[in-house]
Amino acid sequence: MNPSRSSGILLHPTSLPGRFGIGDLGTEAYRFADFLADAKQRLWQVLPLGPIGYGNSPYQCHSVFAGNPLLISLDTLSDEGLLQAADLKDVPLFTEHAVDFDAVRDFKCPLLQKSFQAFEEKASPGQRAEFDSFCNDKASWLDGFALYTALKGAHGLQAWNMWEDDIKLRRPAAVRRWRRKLAREIRYRKYQQFQFYKQWLKLKKYCNDRGIRLFGDMPIYVSLDSDTVWLHPELFYLDESGEPTLVAGVPPDYFSETGQLWGNPIYRWDLMAKDGYAWWIERIQATLSLVDIVRIDHFRGFEKYWEVPGGETTARNGRWVPGPGAALFQAILKALGDVPIIAEDLGLITPEVDALREQFEFPGMRVLQFAFGNDPKAGDYRPHNYPRNCVVYTGTHDNNTTIGWFKEEVLGETTQSREIREAERRLALKYMGSDGREVNWDFIRLALMSVADTAIIPLQDVLGPGAEARMNRPATANGNWAWRFTWNMLTDEMKARLRELTILYGRAI
Repeated sequence: MNPSRSSGILLHPTSLPGRFGIGDLGTEAYRFADFLADAKQRLWQVLPLGPIGYGNSPYQCHSVFAGNPLLISLDTLSDEGLLQAADLKDVPLFTEHAVDFDAVRDFKCPLLQKSFQAFEEKASPGQRAEFDSFCNDKASWLDGFALYTALKGAHGLQAWNMWEDDIKLRRPAAVRRWRRKLAREIRYRKYQQFQFYKQWLKLKKYCNDRGIRLFGDMPIYVSLDSDTVWLHPELFYLDESGEPTLVAGVPPDYFSETGQLWGNPIYRWDLMAKDGYAWWIERIQATLSLVDIVRIDHFRGFEKYWEVPGGETTARNGRWVPGPGAALFQAILKALGDVPIIAEDLGLITPEVDALREQFEFPGMRVLQFAFGNDPKAGDYRPHNYPRNCVVYTGTHDNNTTIGWFKEEVLGETTQSREIREAERRLALKYMGSDGREVNWDFIRLALMSVADTAIIPLQDVLGPGAEARMNRPATANGNWAWRFTWNMLTDEMKARLRELTILYGRAI
């Protein structure tokens, strides 16, 4: 076996089965890790793990350091004596196939509060010492995050730039007053992070012990409604009221005729450079404490990024602006050593972006669903043109499932005409020598047999559902991130087939 060759599955933990309306870090996560090991997979890729904000998107988190409390396993808290069996009896009848995030919050948050009360009342000296040690170790971000989220709760979940001026601007007297007033709530927010980190790191060790590395994802930008922007507004282009004067997005492309207006505030890269990109170094280091490999989303933005004036309703009226370039990654590598970074280099990629990625030998990405169109760059996505130093995907979280893509179950999803789409499918079948009856497995085989060092398959493409199972539709704000699977979808035959192909093409554990 070539040790550089590996494969894995893309599945966010929220998509795991479970009786509490959302996947979590309990028994089902360990069962999925066992499935990966049995199928000879070496990677488990997840989306960003932070506390979700607008649109329930993991790419719009309230913090880049904190974890999502909704992923905390209630069963594990019960096993630790922090919840009673009776607390988990009257569970609402959640749907198995999608997350109703509001209903999940209504159910889980009171139980997390109840477990905190139990912890405060009866935690052992050892448990208290463990909690205190966690709070001390993570104080550089945890203190600010806990205050920020407690303040959001006290302000009806409003974004920080809607708060009264004294605390919005973090005036010292106001900060001291609110810290006293919200002391218990601040401690509760720290407790949530303590439980998330403890459960996640235990799961990570279980995976690592079985030869499975965790493959994380880092958005290039942060949400306006986040602890980072509240605590460090000087690092962003904001006006005096806290509104962004410049926001992020991408110009019109394959996914949208008007571009994608993400709305994230733009970094003041000039100021970040003055302290050697210290915030970025801390961010990368914190992420790599939770995962073994990190994919940086929208790598293109480090070379040049698309900035749009604040107040625009689409991304059309933006412009390309130089990013930090090599200086950022030189600072990161100098501080942290040879960190395992994957560059998400999809979209409009210039020779300068390729040169930046190649300078640091970061693997780029190839997506099979992009390989058969009439775009001039489509040839780069065909396996016979791959470099070894890349990661091939059948599709990403932003794509349709392969079955949905092939059947075109959602018309109008792209800017392509029906005729172009039909030509794309015909070329795909010809390229693969396929009759199209199992196009998802054709794509899986194509990815695994390619020379790319790494192959990642979304679990949906193993299971074979259509467009109803996709995770995200770019440029849409609602109805995303909700898909879940159930174990009866994942048959022994599928596992055996995946294992056989993985072994055949030299990617097995």
